[in-house]
Amino acid sequence: MKPVLFLSVLFAALLSFQSPVAAQPSHSPVPGGVAVIALPANTKSAQFLGNPVLITGDSANPLAIVGIAMDQVPGPAQLDLVSGTITFDVLEKSYLTERLTIPDNNKVTPPARDYDRIGRDRQEMMAVFESFTLDRSIDATTLAFITPVQGRISSPFGKRRILNDQPRSPHSGLDIAAPEGTPIKAAAGGIVRATGDYFFNGNTVLIDHGQGLITMYCHLSKIEAALNATVEQGEVIGLVGQTGRVTGPHLHFSVNLNQARVDPALFIAQP
Repeated sequence: MKPVLFLSVLFAALLSFQSPVAAQPSHSPVPGGVAVIALPANTKSAQFLGNPVLITGDSANPLAIVGIAMDQVPGPAQLDLVSGTITFDVLEKSYLTERLTIPDNNKVTPPARDYDRIGRDRQEMMAVFESFTLDRSIDATTLAFITPVQGRISSPFGKRRILNDQPRSPHSGLDIAAPEGTPIKAAAGGIVRATGDYFFNGNTVLIDHGQGLITMYCHLSKIEAALNATVEQGEVIGLVGQTGRVTGPHLHFSVNLNQARVDPALFIAQP
């Protein structure tokens, strides 16, 4: 078997493997990463940059799972507690750059007629991202995501993107290429907080897993999850498509944590 083919087969096998064990997301305190910080016993709340953060673990050994935004400046950072502060370092990280050609240039530079729709889309999604459902049941099982669809990684998180020769924001999710119509599964259990056909994202589902942890599934050909429904991990919520701003059929999978987009791969249980 040729080396490239062997690596492709191996990578596909890793994506399809669903491990049930992961204590918490991988500790990766970089822009676009996650900091896992031990807290004093009985700590019930903490904030990062004014936003409440997810706390898991038992009362004797609580952990803060802190999302770090892509635009966070490396260096000392501070987690605020009722009883004081915890300082940690955000490390530097470099991301690749990629150039893409989008056939519909209106999806890259939208005409004025679409501004209102884009604004409504953003407002609806931001209302979910900014929410914080106080759910103390979050544990290792909740934080051990499964891969939502089997396929190859067509674009990893964090790539600096140039679309039709126009610089755009870094890639805020994980793109998994798969044939149109492939079932998409909920990465973890939660409540469907929004569904819609959005200008850039196409058919989209947003799931709230509690404490500011939100997953988003974009470019679906069909949505199969009802608004406000409770879904279990592995439940089919839609089908792969190529709606919105795309170059082909794939799932754009993103994770929002305390209002920061972070690398989904940090949450996916590895073999």
